[in-house]
Amino acid sequence: MTEIDPASSALVLIDLQERIVALPTTPLSGPEVVANAVRLRDAFAEAGAQVVVVEVRRPGREDEGNEVVPEVKPRAGEKLVVKRTIGGFYGTGLHAHLRDAGVRTVVFGGIATEFGVESTLRAAADHGYATVAVSDAMTGLSEISHESALTKIFPRLGTVATTDEVLAALA
Repeated sequence: MTEIDPASSALVLIDLQERIVALPTTPLSGPEVVANAVRLRDAFAEAGAQVVVVEVRRPGREDEGNEVVPEVKPRAGEKLVVKRTIGGFYGTGLHAHLRDAGVRTVVFGGIATEFGVESTLRAAADHGYATVAVSDAMTGLSEISHESALTKIFPRLGTVATTDEVLAALA
Protein backbone atom coordinates (compact mmCIF):
# COMPACT_ATOMS: atom_id res chain seq x y z
CA MET A 1 0.00 0.00 0.00
CA THR A 2 1.24 3.48 -0.83
CA GLU A 3 1.59 6.30 1.67
CA ILE A 4 -1.54 8.07 2.89
CA ASP A 5 -1.12 11.84 3.03
CA PRO A 6 -3.07 13.16 6.04
CA ALA A 7 -3.40 16.60 4.41
CA SER A 8 -5.49 15.16 1.57
CA SER A 9 -7.14 12.15 3.21
CA ALA A 10 -10.23 11.46 5.26
CA LEU A 11 -11.41 8.57 7.38
CA VAL A 12 -15.13 7.96 6.91
CA LEU A 13 -16.86 5.66 9.41
CA ILE A 14 -20.29 4.42 8.37
CA ASP A 15 -23.27 3.58 10.60
CA LEU A 16 -21.43 2.69 13.81
CA GLN A 17 -24.60 3.18 15.81
CA GLU A 18 -25.61 1.18 18.85
CA ARG A 19 -28.38 -0.82 17.16
CA ILE A 20 -26.24 -1.57 14.09
CA VAL A 21 -23.10 -2.52 16.03
CA ALA A 22 -25.31 -4.97 18.01
CA LEU A 23 -26.51 -6.82 14.89
CA PRO A 24 -25.30 -10.36 14.21
CA THR A 25 -22.49 -9.70 11.71
CA THR A 26 -19.83 -11.75 10.00
CA PRO A 27 -16.89 -12.31 9.79
CA LEU A 28 -16.27 -9.78 12.58
CA SER A 29 -18.51 -8.69 15.42
CA GLY A 30 -19.61 -5.09 15.74
CA PRO A 31 -17.35 -4.51 18.75
CA GLU A 32 -14.34 -5.85 16.80
CA VAL A 33 -15.07 -3.39 14.00
CA VAL A 34 -15.46 -0.54 16.50
CA ALA A 35 -12.09 -1.40 18.07
CA ASN A 36 -10.32 -1.09 14.70
CA ALA A 37 -12.32 2.03 13.82
CA VAL A 38 -11.10 3.65 17.05
CA ARG A 39 -7.48 2.79 16.21
CA LEU A 40 -7.92 4.37 12.77
CA ARG A 41 -9.78 7.42 14.08
CA ASP A 42 -7.14 8.12 16.72
CA ALA A 43 -4.32 7.87 14.17
CA PHE A 44 -6.10 10.00 11.54
CA ALA A 45 -6.99 12.65 14.12
CA GLU A 46 -3.44 12.71 15.50
CA ALA A 47 -2.06 13.07 11.96
CA GLY A 48 -4.38 16.02 11.28
CA ALA A 49 -6.49 14.20 8.68
CA GLN A 50 -10.24 14.66 8.31
CA VAL A 51 -12.48 12.32 10.31
CA VAL A 52 -16.13 11.94 9.32
CA VAL A 53 -18.70 9.88 11.18
CA VAL A 54 -21.80 9.01 9.15
CA GLU A 55 -25.03 7.92 10.80
CA VAL A 56 -28.31 6.84 9.25
CA ARG A 57 -31.60 8.41 10.28
CA ARG A 58 -34.59 7.09 8.37
CA PRO A 59 -37.41 9.61 7.82
CA GLY A 60 -40.37 8.90 10.05
CA ARG A 61 -38.45 6.38 12.17
CA GLU A 62 -36.75 6.96 15.47
CA ASP A 63 -35.31 3.56 16.20
CA GLU A 64 -33.98 2.76 19.64
CA GLY A 65 -30.18 2.64 19.64
CA ASN A 66 -29.73 5.23 16.88
CA GLU A 67 -26.89 6.93 18.74
CA VAL A 68 -23.34 6.57 17.46
CA VAL A 69 -21.43 4.27 19.82
CA PRO A 70 -19.57 6.34 22.43
CA GLU A 71 -16.14 5.18 21.21
CA VAL A 72 -16.58 6.89 17.82
CA LYS A 73 -18.81 9.87 18.63
CA PRO A 74 -17.37 12.83 16.73
CA ARG A 75 -14.95 14.92 18.74
CA ALA A 76 -14.06 18.58 18.25
CA GLY A 77 -12.97 19.16 14.65
CA GLU A 78 -14.62 15.97 13.38
CA LYS A 79 -17.66 15.99 11.12
CA LEU A 80 -20.98 14.22 11.72
CA VAL A 81 -22.97 13.49 8.57
CA VAL A 82 -26.58 12.36 8.83
CA LYS A 83 -27.81 10.34 5.88
CA ARG A 84 -31.37 9.38 5.02
CA THR A 85 -30.51 6.77 2.39
CA ILE A 86 -28.14 3.80 2.20
CA GLY A 87 -25.18 5.85 0.96
CA GLY A 88 -23.44 8.72 2.70
CA PHE A 89 -23.25 11.15 -0.23
CA TYR A 90 -26.80 11.74 -1.46
CA GLY A 91 -28.30 14.86 0.10
CA THR A 92 -25.78 15.11 2.96
CA GLY A 93 -23.13 17.64 2.00
CA LEU A 94 -20.40 15.01 2.43
CA HIS A 95 -18.91 15.68 -0.99
CA ALA A 96 -18.81 19.46 -0.38
CA HIS A 97 -17.14 18.94 3.00
CA LEU A 98 -14.47 16.62 1.56
CA ARG A 99 -13.88 18.80 -1.49
CA ASP A 100 -13.59 21.97 0.59
CA ALA A 101 -11.09 20.23 2.88
CA GLY A 102 -8.92 19.25 -0.11
CA VAL A 103 -9.52 15.53 0.36
CA ARG A 104 -8.44 13.25 -2.47
CA THR A 105 -8.34 9.89 -0.66
CA VAL A 106 -11.17 8.47 1.43
CA VAL A 107 -10.57 5.56 3.82
CA PHE A 108 -13.67 3.58 4.81
CA GLY A 109 -14.85 1.45 7.71
CA GLY A 110 -18.25 0.62 9.16
CA ILE A 111 -21.25 -1.66 9.15
CA ALA A 112 -22.55 -3.15 6.95
CA THR A 113 -19.97 -3.75 4.27
CA GLU A 114 -22.56 -4.64 1.63
CA PHE A 115 -24.93 -1.78 2.40
CA GLY A 116 -23.86 1.61 3.77
CA VAL A 117 -20.12 1.10 3.30
CA GLU A 118 -20.35 -0.20 -0.25
CA SER A 119 -22.87 2.42 -1.35
CA THR A 120 -20.79 5.26 0.07
CA LEU A 121 -17.51 3.89 -1.30
CA ARG A 122 -19.02 3.51 -4.79
CA ALA A 123 -20.25 7.12 -4.67
CA ALA A 124 -16.82 8.29 -3.51
CA ALA A 125 -15.27 6.60 -6.54
CA ASP A 126 -17.93 8.20 -8.76
CA HIS A 127 -16.95 11.60 -7.31
CA GLY A 128 -13.31 10.95 -8.26
CA TYR A 129 -11.85 10.12 -4.84
CA ALA A 130 -9.23 7.44 -4.39
CA THR A 131 -10.74 4.88 -2.02
CA VAL A 132 -9.36 2.55 0.62
CA ALA A 133 -11.59 -0.15 2.12
CA VAL A 134 -10.25 -1.25 5.50
CA SER A 135 -11.11 -4.95 5.51
CA ASP A 136 -11.00 -5.48 9.28
CA ALA A 137 -12.74 -2.19 10.11
CA MET A 138 -15.94 -3.36 8.43
CA THR A 139 -18.19 -6.37 8.58
CA GLY A 140 -21.28 -7.62 6.85
CA LEU A 141 -24.69 -9.03 7.50
CA SER A 142 -23.80 -11.88 5.14
CA GLU A 143 -20.34 -13.42 4.85
CA ILE A 144 -20.68 -14.00 1.11
CA SER A 145 -21.75 -10.38 0.50
CA HIS A 146 -18.92 -9.06 2.69
CA GLU A 147 -16.33 -11.22 0.91
CA SER A 148 -17.71 -10.32 -2.52
CA ALA A 149 -17.38 -6.62 -1.75
CA LEU A 150 -13.80 -7.03 -0.47
CA THR A 151 -12.58 -9.34 -3.23
CA LYS A 152 -14.63 -8.38 -6.29
CA ILE A 153 -15.99 -4.84 -5.96
CA PHE A 154 -13.66 -2.75 -3.78
CA PRO A 155 -10.44 -3.76 -5.60
CA ARG A 156 -11.95 -2.41 -8.84
CA LEU A 157 -12.71 0.91 -7.15
CA GLY A 158 -9.55 1.38 -5.11
CA THR A 159 -7.42 -0.34 -2.52
CA VAL A 160 -8.31 -2.95 0.11
CA ALA A 161 -6.06 -2.98 3.19
CA THR A 162 -6.08 -3.98 6.86
CA THR A 163 -6.09 -1.56 9.76
CA ASP A 164 -2.39 -2.26 10.38
CA GLU A 165 -1.54 -1.58 6.72
CA VAL A 166 -3.45 1.71 6.74
CA LEU A 167 -1.81 2.79 10.01
CA ALA A 168 1.63 2.00 8.55
CA ALA A 169 0.80 3.95 5.36
CA LEU A 170 -0.41 6.93 7.44
CA ALA A 171 2.79 6.97 9.54
